[in-house]
Amino acid sequence: RGIQSARRAVVHHYQLQDGFPDIDIDDVWIGNGVSELIQIALQALLDNGDEVLVPAPDYPLWTAVTNLAGGVPVHYRCDEDNEWNPDLEHLEAQITDRTRVIVVINPNNPTGAVYSSETLQGIAELARKHDLILMADEIYDKILYDDAVHVPLASIAPDVLTLTFNGLSKAYRVCGYRAAWLVVTGPLEGARDYLEGITLLCSMRLCPNVPAQNAIQVALGGFQSIKDLILPGGRLLEQRDTAVTELRKIPGVSVVQPKGALYAFPRLDPEVYPIKDDQKLVLDLLLQEKILITQGTGFNWPSPDHLRIVTLPWARDLSDAIQRLGGFLSTYRQD
Repeated sequence: RGIQSARRAVVHHYQLQDGFPDIDIDDVWIGNGVSELIQIALQALLDNGDEVLVPAPDYPLWTAVTNLAGGVPVHYRCDEDNEWNPDLEHLEAQITDRTRVIVVINPNNPTGAVYSSETLQGIAELARKHDLILMADEIYDKILYDDAVHVPLASIAPDVLTLTFNGLSKAYRVCGYRAAWLVVTGPLEGARDYLEGITLLCSMRLCPNVPAQNAIQVALGGFQSIKDLILPGGRLLEQRDTAVTELRKIPGVSVVQPKGALYAFPRLDPEVYPIKDDQKLVLDLLLQEKILITQGTGFNWPSPDHLRIVTLPWARDLSDAIQRLGGFLSTYRQD
């Protein structure tokens, strides 16, 4: 499960969040990154053919791990016209008698969306109605811009079995440390066998790495430097603003302004850019301009009309790269 000091720090962290359900250290598992914990949580849960509802666009690890665990990923649509919030009607339409889980990635990779309380309440109500488990990927919960507010899904659904995933990699900029945690809330009595399975799988990998576990208490209890990066004058906010401004200068390109995370997900108007193969597009861009971005279909978006831009480079480098992207698109054609 992890060392006690790390788990106590996680408990204290959530005790300070308004509305988060009460937890103790037995409700916390430490892992070598959120990715490992997602894999363990799904492997402990799924039987062959069980369905997991994953947003589209998604963080593709969720789709891959569901497949690896013998499950079937079923993608529900997020609505670009509603700031990339999930389309609740489409989400409910995907629920079948094999559905086990609704995955919620908030703040979102790749869109940068921060979901409204109303959207989260709607998702929680669907979980109640259909007796589903909620899995909340909240690794970007501290990376918020302007007046965006992150609402933990567990605080919306204290009566629903909810697995919350988080860690140090993004807000504390230590991806390579592989330090993360899983917190389980809701009606635990009926889930004892499942939670036992999680513990068993955690034991099979022996333990999370100890140096990173010791970093959790220091990070959560120390100076929160991320705040200076997202406020006016902060580097991350400046880079978000630069990316949006430069993308909107390109004819035929639109982008919903990200409210959180480290990404933008611009749309290429098919009338202007009739792209048939977005993977070929990003490869051609890499070869010609030496700029690396990711195609939208790589995030299980169904149409080849979006790209993901990472907003981590310095503003001057982002500005130069996006201007070069615009020049590339102005002459690019696919047969």
